[in-house]
Order: sequence, then structure tokens, then C-alpha cells
Amino acid sequence: VDDLEKMAKFLTGVLGLKEISRHTSGRGSTLAFFKAPESEATIEICHYPPSGPVKVQPDLTHIAFEVDDIEAFAKETAAKGYPFSDGPSGSSGSGSRIGFIDGPEGYEFELIQKNRNASPK
Repeated sequence: VDDLEKMAKFLTGVLGLKEISRHTSGRGSTLAFFKAPESEATIEICHYPPSGPVKVQPDLTHIAFEVDDIEAFAKETAAKGYPFSDGPSGSSGSGSRIGFIDGPEGYEFELIQKNRNASPK
């Protein structure tokens, strides 16, 4: 990312992730690590100005997070200046609902509310 502080503020303040560590790598990159509540998976964000400006490609693969109530989440994120860019809407056949937020620097984040009433297969 070009602006690590802005991305960190988005991840913690808008998406609700927790920053768990930050350090400088041997080559001089600042690395920040985040995790979602109730998850052991970590997300690493890298800031390395010598590589030049970050250029997010139009079809860059996005990252998705599960939320309990997508409508409530959409209202909360809009109030924080990040309205959904698409959705919330139903997804194909599963009964789950999805939506997307455009985050800092053009990164896309998907939010999924799983259908709790779906029968297991």
C-alpha cells in the first residue's frame, strides 16, 4: 500500500480487524499484520515506498469477510464514509447475501452474510 496508516485505519475502524503486530523487514518494508475477530488467519499489509506507487489492477482478486448482518454492516460502513459499491444482494443459489466496499487505494473488499437457514448438504 502507499498509505499504511490510512489502510490500517480502514481495516480496524471500518472492517473491525485488530492490528496484531507491525515491524520493518530486512529490506526496509513496513509490515503490518491484522486479524478478524474469531479467526486465527492473519492478513499482512506491506508498505515499501522504494517500489514506487501502488497500482491496483481492475480485476485484482479481492478479499472477503463474513458478517452477521450485512444490512447493519452496510449502514455502519456508510456512516464511516465507505458505502457499499455493490449490494447488498443475494448470491447465486446459496441464499447468502453479499456486498462490496471499495477501500483505500482501490482495493475491493467483499462482505458475506451466510444463509443460516440453508440445510447442510
